[in-house]
Amino acid sequence: MSITVHSAVTVPEGDGVSVKRLMPLYGLRNYDPFVLWDHFDISGGGFPDHPHRGFEAITYLFDGGMKHTDTLGNRGTIHVGGAQRFTAGRGIVHSEFPDGRAHGIQLWINLPKRLKSIEPDYQQLQADEIPECDQDGVIIRTVVGVDGAISLHTAVEYLDVRMNAGSSCQRSLAAGLRGFIYVVEGTAMVNGLTLHHGDAAFIDAVSEVDLKTAHGVRLMWCFGMPHHESINQHGPYVD
Repeated sequence: MSITVHSAVTVPEGDGVSVKRLMPLYGLRNYDPFVLWDHFDISGGGFPDHPHRGFEAITYLFDGGMKHTDTLGNRGTIHVGGAQRFTAGRGIVHSEFPDGRAHGIQLWINLPKRLKSIEPDYQQLQADEIPECDQDGVIIRTVVGVDGAISLHTAVEYLDVRMNAGSSCQRSLAAGLRGFIYVVEGTAMVNGLTLHHGDAAFIDAVSEVDLKTAHGVRLMWCFGMPHHESINQHGPYVD
């Protein structure tokens, strides 16, 4: 059983912007099957055309809008509460720019070696396409998971969780799942550990997770089934 805490670090990225990066960083290169986690809040600059291959990515927005174009011919904008997923596969070139302001998370999920060369693909969802439920002051939006609208080539449960002051939540983890809980805003107790904005609890071989908050919190729940394969990242490529 393992729970460790890491904190995001501000790094420059793209064209004149910065992000709060949880991984890859020195000391935490990846967390199989997850490759990258960037928390961004930008209103200028952006991410001009750049290539990717070998993984899948999800951009999820808390606020604002994000414009996307790619070599598959997709053009569109996701708005508050919306998400986009691309499967880079054997290769894709895309760009992302804020539509005014863009506040959200970009997550990369490794593709297993047998799927590294599949055709690239793209999926876009607006807020009303992402399921939401309210359980005693805990609001959960399922970005990926049971009843979720985004499909991946890796078993993942990815949730946006908002907890009112004084609320609590207990969730079970299926055998083999590992991942992390990242605090977007507020303070949370995760199995007795205190996490603040920008902190994440990395969890492995734990069957039950207990979440509590005294004053309210927004967090992202991100768990997946590891591939147990080496993750070889070279900038925008994951081979």
